[in-house]
Amino acid sequence: MTTARPAAPPPLSWTLLAVGVAAFFTLGLIQAMYGPAFGLFQARFGVSTASVGVIASAHFLGSAVAPPLMGLLLRRVSVRAGVSWSLLLLALGVMGVVFAPLWPLAVASAFLGGFGLGGVSACLNAAYASVGSRAVNLVNAVFGVGSMIAPLLVVGLGRADGTPGGLAGPFLTVAALCAVTFAVGRVWGVPGIHAPARAADAPAPARPVVQAALFAALIVCYVGLEAGYGAWASRYLTELGLPGAALTLSAFWAALTVGRVLTGVFAGRVGAPRVVLSCGAALVALALAMRVPALAPLAVILSGLALAPVFGTTLAWLSQVLSARLVPLLLVAGSLGGVLSPWLLGQAFARFGAGAVPVTLATLAALMLLFTALARRGARAAA
Repeated sequence: MTTARPAAPPPLSWTLLAVGVAAFFTLGLIQAMYGPAFGLFQARFGVSTASVGVIASAHFLGSAVAPPLMGLLLRRVSVRAGVSWSLLLLALGVMGVVFAPLWPLAVASAFLGGFGLGGVSACLNAAYASVGSRAVNLVNAVFGVGSMIAPLLVVGLGRADGTPGGLAGPFLTVAALCAVTFAVGRVWGVPGIHAPARAADAPAPARPVVQAALFAALIVCYVGLEAGYGAWASRYLTELGLPGAALTLSAFWAALTVGRVLTGVFAGRVGAPRVVLSCGAALVALALAMRVPALAPLAVILSGLALAPVFGTTLAWLSQVLSARLVPLLLVAGSLGGVLSPWLLGQAFARFGAGAVPVTLATLAALMLLFTALARRGARAAA
């Protein structure tokens, strides 16, 4: 009996990763740029402290709207086309933020730029997830590098002088990097979406809708943990009376970035379900260790390392079990976790005190562990 085998994904190489490195560095910059630039927006448009945050909300709303639409478009257009048009929208959006004469137009431009960011992220995460966990983790690590550099770029190039030029330095740098990313894609190419190497007569995954829901719930918990640490770890450490809370949080983000690089180097040696299960168990233990003041700072930093492999590895796992074309929907699910988790942690903190923070984080990690175990069980049943 003969079987049809899909074309194997290309081997990991610089030419394969080039467009992802350029794109995710650019996305990391703009994603982390709005908060540090609030003072520049206030000087330029004369908006209040209470109102300036709406421009960041518009950006994130745009980035959440794009992935499901891109998931549908990827059935009809190539990844290369999706990335190219999304880069154009991102560049137009950030230029609109700089040159908009009125605040509502700047907010609308931020939404457009966020939409472009969401499109690029959806296309390239789907493509690299179909290549494997090493590739998707490596390019997402570069996103973290861009996020760490963004505040320095705003401080170094921005000017609170009330003119369009005050915003030009940081935001037009992003527009220029969009052009660089487009050129890199033209020179070295943009990876396509590769079907998993499965025999033609292999059975379809059992209950694919349930499997997809489990992966979505897993990602909701992951992004909830990442956002929860980012929003509340520093405050929790401060409540414990520990010095250097901000420095510890910076070390958490650095550990997350380093962990993704390490995962990109070594992930191919361990199966995706085992990696995510191990990370979930470690996160439960580390969250509970945060209740001990002497251990709390180290536990926060190590949580960054434990979180690092989960996102990219889960996307690669999904592409093997179901389809990489579902990756954009997982990104939308992740946005839900990012919205709900900081709010839930704030409610728990206000009602039960600082000790509720590690307990809530441990609960999220335990739920992530549960959804991972159920997803692995469903994948084994299909096999």
